[in-house]
Amino acid sequence: MHDERRRIEERVERLHTQRVKPAIYSATVPLTVEAWQAPGEPVPFEEAAAASYRPFAMGTPWGPPWGTTWFRMRGQVPAEWAGRRVEAVIDLGFTGDWPGNQAEALVHLTDGTPLKAVNPLNQYVPIGNPAAGGEPVDYLVEAASNPDILANDFAAPTPLGDVLTAGDKPLYVFRRADLAILDEQVWHLDLDLQVLRGLMVHLGEHEPRRHEIMHALDRAMDALDLDDVSGSAPAAREVLAPVLARPAHASAHTVSGVGHAHIDSAWLWPIRETKRKTSRTFSNVTSLADEYDDFIFACSQAQQYEWVRDNYPHVWERIKKSVEKGQWAPVGGMWVEADGNLPGGEAIARQLVHGKRFFMEHFGIETKGVWLPDSFGYTAAYPQLAKLAGNEWFLTQKISWNQTNKFPHHTFWWEGIDGTRVFTHFPPVDTYNARFSGEEMDRAVRNYAEKGAGTRSLAPFGWGDGGGGPTREIMERARRLADLEGSPKVVIEHPDAFFAKAREEYPDAPVWNGELYLELHRATYTSQARTKQGNRRSEHRLREAELWATTAALHAPGYRYPYERLDRLWKTVLLHQFHDILPGSSIAWVHREAEAEYARVAKELEELTAEAITALGAGTTRVFNTSPCARAEVVRTPEGAPAYVEVPANGSAPLAAAPKAPAPVTVTGRVLDNGLVRVEVAEDGTLSSVRDLRADREVLADRGNRLRLHTDLPNYWDAWDIDKHYRNRYTDLLDAESVTVVEQDPLIGAVRVERAFGKGSRITQTITLRAGSPRIDIETDIDWHEAEKILKAGFPVDIRAPHSSAEIQFGHIQRPTHTNTSWEAARFEVSGHRWVHLGEPGYGVAVLNDSTYGHDVTRTVREDGGTTTTVSLSLVRAPRIPDPEADQGRHRFTYALLPGASIAEAVAEGYALNLPLRVADSAGEPEPVVSVTGEGVTFEAVKLADDTSGDVVVRLYESRGGRAQGTLRAGFPLAGAQVTDLLERPLHDAELTGDGGVAVFLRPFQILTLRLRRA
Repeated sequence: MHDERRRIEERVERLHTQRVKPAIYSATVPLTVEAWQAPGEPVPFEEAAAASYRPFAMGTPWGPPWGTTWFRMRGQVPAEWAGRRVEAVIDLGFTGDWPGNQAEALVHLTDGTPLKAVNPLNQYVPIGNPAAGGEPVDYLVEAASNPDILANDFAAPTPLGDVLTAGDKPLYVFRRADLAILDEQVWHLDLDLQVLRGLMVHLGEHEPRRHEIMHALDRAMDALDLDDVSGSAPAAREVLAPVLARPAHASAHTVSGVGHAHIDSAWLWPIRETKRKTSRTFSNVTSLADEYDDFIFACSQAQQYEWVRDNYPHVWERIKKSVEKGQWAPVGGMWVEADGNLPGGEAIARQLVHGKRFFMEHFGIETKGVWLPDSFGYTAAYPQLAKLAGNEWFLTQKISWNQTNKFPHHTFWWEGIDGTRVFTHFPPVDTYNARFSGEEMDRAVRNYAEKGAGTRSLAPFGWGDGGGGPTREIMERARRLADLEGSPKVVIEHPDAFFAKAREEYPDAPVWNGELYLELHRATYTSQARTKQGNRRSEHRLREAELWATTAALHAPGYRYPYERLDRLWKTVLLHQFHDILPGSSIAWVHREAEAEYARVAKELEELTAEAITALGAGTTRVFNTSPCARAEVVRTPEGAPAYVEVPANGSAPLAAAPKAPAPVTVTGRVLDNGLVRVEVAEDGTLSSVRDLRADREVLADRGNRLRLHTDLPNYWDAWDIDKHYRNRYTDLLDAESVTVVEQDPLIGAVRVERAFGKGSRITQTITLRAGSPRIDIETDIDWHEAEKILKAGFPVDIRAPHSSAEIQFGHIQRPTHTNTSWEAARFEVSGHRWVHLGEPGYGVAVLNDSTYGHDVTRTVREDGGTTTTVSLSLVRAPRIPDPEADQGRHRFTYALLPGASIAEAVAEGYALNLPLRVADSAGEPEPVVSVTGEGVTFEAVKLADDTSGDVVVRLYESRGGRAQGTLRAGFPLAGAQVTDLLERPLHDAELTGDGGVAVFLRPFQILTLRLRRA
C-alpha cells in the first residue's frame, strides 16, 4: 500500500508540475518593448511619458540596484482570440516567489492611469474576459530593480542595502512580455489539484478521506490527455468534482480569512520605495475586488493611505470605492504598525489618535481594533491605551515566533498594568501571510489552543512584508475550502465580524496578565543606537514644544499655536517608530535617512520652542522646566558657569540662586562628595565605591560602571537577535589611558575616564556629581569600530531584589530576577524606558538613561551570604546584517546611578535626565499652565486641543503603582473640565472642587485625559 501511495503521489506531482501548469496559457504573442532608464531617483509619470525610448529585447539585462526602468509595451490582441480570456504576461526576471524583495512594476495606461502591478506570483494584466479581438495594447510600465537583500538568506553582509554602496551592475534579465490566452479549464484544474494535493498530504495515513482523494487524483491523471491537456482538462476536473463537493463536518473549525498585504513602511527598502509599493499592492487589491465580490481586504497604517492619496490619486479613488462597497476594511487605527515596546507612552497614544482620525476623516469609519501582527513584543500598557482610543480588540501574530515557550492561548483577554482588559487573538495559522495551503489549514486546526471552547480563528491571507497582497489563486483556493470535508471551513469576512463572533462564543476566555514578551529579536532594544536616540530625543522635544507653545498661546498676545507644524512633526516621528525602523532592523539607507530626519525634527522643534519662549517676552534670563516634577538642581548659565536653581513643574523661574544653597561638592583625588553620596573612582576608571551617606551604606557590591565587551553573533537575524551565549565570551575594559579631574566647583565635580579598546574604538566618560543631588551622571562619548560585539555597562548593587522594575509607557513593570521557570529564563534581555529600579524593603537604587532601552538584570549570592543584583545596560551593538556598518562611528549619551531611590524618585529623575532644564531669555513670568497636588499624579502631555477650539488638553497618569488623588489647578480662568478619551472626545464631566480646581482620582497606572475649557 505504501508503494502504491508513493507511486500515485509522484505521478500526480509530475503531471501537475510538468504538464498542467505549463498549459495554463495556451497561446502567446510577444509585445514590442522599448526601455528608458530613469536617472537617479524615481520620476513622475509625466516625465517618463515624455522620455525617449529605445528598442529592448527579451533576455537583456536591466536594472541597476535601486534603479527605475520604464518600459513601453505595445501590441494587438489577435482577431482569432475573440471570445477568449486574454491577458498580458510580464516576467521582469523574477528571482523567487516572494513579491516584496526584488523587481516589481506598476503598469499604466498611456494617460497615466495605473492598472495593476506585476510581481513574481502576479505576472498578469487583464485585457479582455472575453476579448473582442483586435484590441490595441499600449502600456507604460514603471519597473523597480530593487535588490534581493535576502538572496543569501542573511548568511553574509551585503553592500546592496544603500544606494551609495550598491553599485550599478544590472540585477535582472527580462524574460517575457507577451499577450496570452488564459485557458480557464486548465487554470481551474491546476487549482483543484493544488487544494486536493495539499489536503491529502496533511490528512492522517489511516483516514479514509486521504485515500479517497488519492485515488480520485490518480483517476483524474488517467483522464488527462498529455497530448491535449487543454482539451482533456474538463474531463479531469469532472473526476475530481465529487471529492471537491463533499461538505465539511458540522464540527469543523472555521477559519475567518481576510485579505492582507503586510507592507513594511521601511525594511529591506527605503521609505521612498514603500510609497511605490503601496501603489502597486493597492492597485492589485482593488483590481481583485472588482473580480471577486466576496473579497475583503484589511489594511492598516494610515501613513500608507496618505502616501497613496498624495501620490497616486487614481488608486486612492479606487480604494475609496472599495471601502464604500465593504470590500476594503481599514484596520488598526494607528499611523503605522509601530514597534510594540520602544515608543513612549504619549507616542503610542498619538499613533492611535492620528490613525483613527485619518480613517474617520476620509472614510467615515472608526476602526475597532489594534492590528499589529509583526511587532517584536508588546508593552503591558497596550490594553489601556487601546480601550482609551475606543478599540475593542487586539491582534498580533509575532508571539508564535517564541524561541523557548509556546504561548498558551490563541483567543484570550489581555490584561494590562492598570487592570484594563482587551479581547485578543493570535491566529493559530502562525502567519499573517497565509495562502490557504493544505499545510496552513492543518496547522490552524492542530495548533488552536482553545479547542472545545472556541471554534474559530482568523487567517490574514496574501503575500506580505514587502507587499503583494492576495492573488486570484489564493481566492480560488479559499472558495474551494469554504466547505470541504477534511479541512476547516473558510469564510471571507471582516476582522470586526470575526472578533464579534469569537467574543460571543467565548466571553470567559482565559486571561493573560502583563507584557506580551517575544522570546526572540531581543537585540531590537539596542541595534542602531542613533536611531533610538533620535526617537527618544524627538519625543521629549515634542513634549517641550507643546508645553511652551501652550503657555505662549495662553499668556502671549498675538502668539499663534503651531497646530500644523506640530502635527507634521508628530507624524514624522510616528512614521519612524515603524517596527523595522526604530528597532534597528532595516538596511543602511533607512537608518541613514532616519538620522538625518531626526536632525531636521530636532532643529524645527528647537525653533518652535524658542519662538514660544521668545513670545513670552525678552530681557530676563529664566530657567524652564518641562518635566512634571518640581526641580532643584544645578544648571549652566549662558556663560557656562554652574548655578543652583529651583523651578516648578511645567513652569519657569528666574536664573537666580536658590534661597537655600546645598552642601558643596568636594573633590579629593578621585573622590567626589556632596554630603549625600561619596563616589570613589578607581585607577582603572570604574566606580570602586558609591556610599550613600544618608543611609550610611555602600551601594555597590563590586566594580560599578563596569564596561564589558561581549562577542555577539546570534544564530540568525543579526540586527534582531541577541542569543544567550553572548554571555560566555567577554572582555572587561579595565585599561584606562587617563583618569582626570576635569571639574572642581562647589556646585559640580567631575572625573573624566578615557579608554581605547578593540579595533580602534575609543570611549570617553565623564562621571559627574552635582550639589544637592545623589544622582551620578556618566556622560559617554564612544567612537565605535567593533564588529559583532555588544558593549554593556554593569552596576552590581548590594541589594536583594526579588524583582526589577522597569519603566514602560505610563507606568512600570516588574520582572523576577530569578529564573525559576523557562519563561523567566527566556527574559535574559529586556526593555525599559528611562529607568530600571532595584529595591529591597527600605532601600532602592535606580539606573537611569537618556536613550538606551535594552538591559539585563541578574542576581548572584556571594560567599558572605549577601546578594548582588546587577543591572547591565546595553549601550551599543555591531551587527553586520542587514546593515554592514550598523552603529559604526560616534555615539553620545548619558546614563546615571541614583542611590537610595524610591520608585517615585526614579520617575522624577528619569524625567529630569531626559528633559534638561532650559535656560533662555524671557521677560514674562507666566504661571504654569497646569499644576497638581497629590503624590503619584504625573503629567505626560500638556497641549491645546486638536480641534483648534483653544481648550487645553492635559494627559496624566498614576506613576508609582498605587492609588492617587489630588487637585489639578489651571494657570488660567477655568470655565469647565471634561474627562475625554485619547481622541479628546468627551466621556463625562470632571469633578470640580469648591476652590476652582479639578479633582483627580486615579487607580494604579490609570491614564486620564482632561479637557479644560477656558473662561
